[in-house]
Amino acid sequence: MADRSESFAYRLWRYDGAPGELIPLLQSAQDHFGYIPRRAIKYISEVTSVPESTIYGVITFYSQFRLQPMGRYVIRVCAGTACHVSGAKLLIETVQDELGIEVGDTTADGLFTLFTVACLGCCSLAPVMMINDETHGRLSPPGVRKILRGVRREARSKGASPPAPAGAAGGGGR
Repeated sequence: MADRSESFAYRLWRYDGAPGELIPLLQSAQDHFGYIPRRAIKYISEVTSVPESTIYGVITFYSQFRLQPMGRYVIRVCAGTACHVSGAKLLIETVQDELGIEVGDTTADGLFTLFTVACLGCCSLAPVMMINDETHGRLSPPGVRKILRGVRREARSKGASPPAPAGAAGGGGR
């Protein structure tokens, strides 16, 4: 964690007004915090003299940037061709209904973040979703609900709290 902190502080300290530095500064902030919090935007704006509105515009334009922390369990539902024709849309709707979130959102308890991706490379298992590094294939809506409830139950039994932002880098497609 110290490396991330030093990297972000070092980048801000070394900022010399060169054009093209905003994105590396935002990437460094996200690496450090796991997302880009309001205070980082304000600080970057003060250091660079780039208006906060411009910084927000850059953050919301590029899907690599997040304004909210990621959940402990990152769900990626494949929306590629094989999964699409096998019912991925219904799986996405099932996850949204079960967790009460939309694609790109994180549950209020900080446990789950939902993304769709173009392809997970598991076409023979379509439709597919991943939760962190675990792949689940040949899914149906009842199967998805069972998996999500099992993950939630396991997290509660372990007394899981939302994760530290470190390691939350990586994103999904929108």
